[in-house]
Amino acid sequence: MKKVFTALLLCAVTVFAYAQTGAVSGMLTDGDTGEPIFGATIAIKGLAKGAITDFDGSFTITDVLAGPQTVIFSYTGYESQEIPVEVVSGETTSIGKVVCRSSAIGLTEVKVIASVAVSRQTPVAVSTVGAKQIEAKIGSQEFPEILKSTPGVYATKEGGGFGDGRINVRGFSSENVAVLINGVPVNDMENGIVYWSNWAGLTDATSFMQVQRGLGASKVAVPSIGGTINIISKATDLSKGGHVYAATGNNAYSKVGFGLSSGLTEDGWAFTISGAKTQGNGYVDGTNFLSFSYYANIAKKINADHEVTFTAIGAKQRHGQREDQSLLVDYENSPRGIRYNPDWGYKKGQLVNIEDNFYHKPQISLNHYWSISPRSQLSTSVYASFGSGGGGGTSGTNKFNDPNYRVDGVVDLDRIVEENQAVAAFGAESILRASRNDHKWYGILSSYTQELPGNLSLLAGLDLRYYKGEHFREVTDLLGAQYWLDDSDINNPVNAATVGTRFDYYDDGIVNWTGGFLQLEYNEDRLAAFVTLNASNTGYDRVDYFNNYDNDADNAREGLANQRVGTFNFFGYGAKGGANYNLSESQNVFANIGYFEKAPGFDAVFPNFVNEDPNVDAVNQKIISYELGYGLRMRNFSVNLNLYRTQWKDRTYTDFFNGPNGEELVANILGVNALHQGVEIDGVWRVNRKLNITGMASIGDWTWQNDIENLGIFEGNTQVGEVDAYIAGLHVGDAAQTTVALGLAYKLMPDLRVSIDYNYYDRLYANYDPTSRSDESARGVEAWKIPAFGIFDLNITYDFQLSGFNASLYGNVYNLMNEKYVMDAQDGTNHDAFTSRVYYGYGANWHLGVKIRF
Repeated sequence: MKKVFTALLLCAVTVFAYAQTGAVSGMLTDGDTGEPIFGATIAIKGLAKGAITDFDGSFTITDVLAGPQTVIFSYTGYESQEIPVEVVSGETTSIGKVVCRSSAIGLTEVKVIASVAVSRQTPVAVSTVGAKQIEAKIGSQEFPEILKSTPGVYATKEGGGFGDGRINVRGFSSENVAVLINGVPVNDMENGIVYWSNWAGLTDATSFMQVQRGLGASKVAVPSIGGTINIISKATDLSKGGHVYAATGNNAYSKVGFGLSSGLTEDGWAFTISGAKTQGNGYVDGTNFLSFSYYANIAKKINADHEVTFTAIGAKQRHGQREDQSLLVDYENSPRGIRYNPDWGYKKGQLVNIEDNFYHKPQISLNHYWSISPRSQLSTSVYASFGSGGGGGTSGTNKFNDPNYRVDGVVDLDRIVEENQAVAAFGAESILRASRNDHKWYGILSSYTQELPGNLSLLAGLDLRYYKGEHFREVTDLLGAQYWLDDSDINNPVNAATVGTRFDYYDDGIVNWTGGFLQLEYNEDRLAAFVTLNASNTGYDRVDYFNNYDNDADNAREGLANQRVGTFNFFGYGAKGGANYNLSESQNVFANIGYFEKAPGFDAVFPNFVNEDPNVDAVNQKIISYELGYGLRMRNFSVNLNLYRTQWKDRTYTDFFNGPNGEELVANILGVNALHQGVEIDGVWRVNRKLNITGMASIGDWTWQNDIENLGIFEGNTQVGEVDAYIAGLHVGDAAQTTVALGLAYKLMPDLRVSIDYNYYDRLYANYDPTSRSDESARGVEAWKIPAFGIFDLNITYDFQLSGFNASLYGNVYNLMNEKYVMDAQDGTNHDAFTSRVYYGYGANWHLGVKIRF
């Protein structure tokens, strides 16, 4: 009987104890992007109770003693938090959504300047790639290639040289895709192109990057016709630490690097620095490269209201290039196959790059963040960049492309040297030269935010830029001659140019940019909306030192223009708005619409590269865009669906005609209109804690909208020409209109992860100039459609301990199955494979790297 009583007593005590416990649940999200935080540690203070956040950021801790408790949240890169909670016996107490702030100094503030899109709030189509994914998978790829599994993106290595990659978003090339680093625009001020070799340091310096497709979230007037690539660099972390890195790969690839963070000192200072040396021979013949990249961030917390950060990033590099595309038959006939490159040779047994690129473009910025009051903030970035370098090439008699000057497909530079020496008295017949584009770029970007009653916020900003590009050619190798005779300089018509001497042309391009914006935001419970207005004035000026006499020259002639032509202004503006509505905790819908006019580029205003007769009547390009989106976020599954339609009217095209008196005239070809529309879907299925499946599909329909027939070109009342372009219904070239991606990531062991990614591309048409389609008999004939192809990439990541330090090993094999494919093409005269000129993509290649953290 006594044993029975004891057993009953124990049961009663157990039931009573159980009745005095409950559960705590909640969800962790990134305070700046709204994305869920997976893998964070949640604990009850003073108790051996805890949990790890799930894929959607949610967590539940069971068997927590009833009464007042404190929940502790911690995760690398975020500030730790403690939240009090009253646990109710026998119930689950929810503390709701917990917003986690970055522990990096200035990172939250810079996201305001950079217009980072927030999940389930900002009404744009967005994909975010974090530092861990970049670190694991970038390897020896071009920086834009990390985005190749993003909907609407087509990224290639183009010619295959180091940093020569390119990216298209929704069928628009880089000059129509805004690229921002911490909110600062980096598209070239004259032509809008982004040269990725200038930004090799981004591989090690990026905290995360967003592709905002379509109109994007940026408030400033940027060329985001296709989208915006928003790159946020690493900020200085509150904790002290660092790393060293080493990697190797095919074709003598090697990389060594380091990073160091001081942590926050007692007087409020902190810094982070990193650097790397990267070199190799290149997969493509004659594309050897050497790069020194660096990054620095220095932060100072002045007080609770003021914070200052200084950032510098750059890469000094030189690399050989494959500038010229070749016919398929040229690759087939070459013993080097797809590695064939016609743009290099040997001189005295040493490899010489006939086409190369060398450049150094450091960008520095000073940011100030001022919390004026709890409801108002001012963020200002003052920045500058200084570019120096250019690209190599040839001048004179073009023996470099003559088959008679090739040995085993490689240019015989020794023969050209001998022939130059044979005519030494008359100067060189053929030389190597560089086309330089040195520049200075200064800017200020300032944004003021004021919270208003009624869940409204008003943002106002200023965007000022000044750019001066110095363009000239210089002799780099006389190839055995004593000089190169040049008569291009009107002030020095007999120019016996030696190495380093400027020749052919020498001019400055000056761009002044004044812009501003206003944005009104509404954010309350389920609904978030915004309206943005922006305007900008772009002023173009030009100074020509060769085609015009010196202003103070004795022989200056009346009627000749001065070397400086004066500023021509073009006004652009835009308006956009959108709204996101959260249907539930798991579903949201959004829509946006926008119209903007983009000023013509520098080359459209000075198309013949002289000061005389500038194209002052160049017209703005007009863009109108609509988009609808739907998002679903479940515990283990998420999906995004987007529909878009972008109309692009009056794309900038010019042509030359002879005037009534034989003079050369330039004409704006109006009415070249394109329609880019499509559907995109991407999703993640977290099958369990070991298996993760990602996928996306993007189906575009990008076409030219209309023919141009019998478009008369007039000088006064006299018709001097006529333009025809039969392009209606033809597909836009240069990017795959169908892309599909599938990724599998599996955790074999707690510290060993394997992933394989498959990317498929179809409906890729060769690039072409639509105004060149003047033959009516070819009406309706598409550009060559490049055969569809698919690529497998393999990644293995292994985390381990090395002498007490945390370390990671990264292994990557790109194009695992060694697929042979054409990735870029220029349409040929017959619009077929035989007459089109192409670049092949890389065959199978690999990369192995190790990082040790301390």
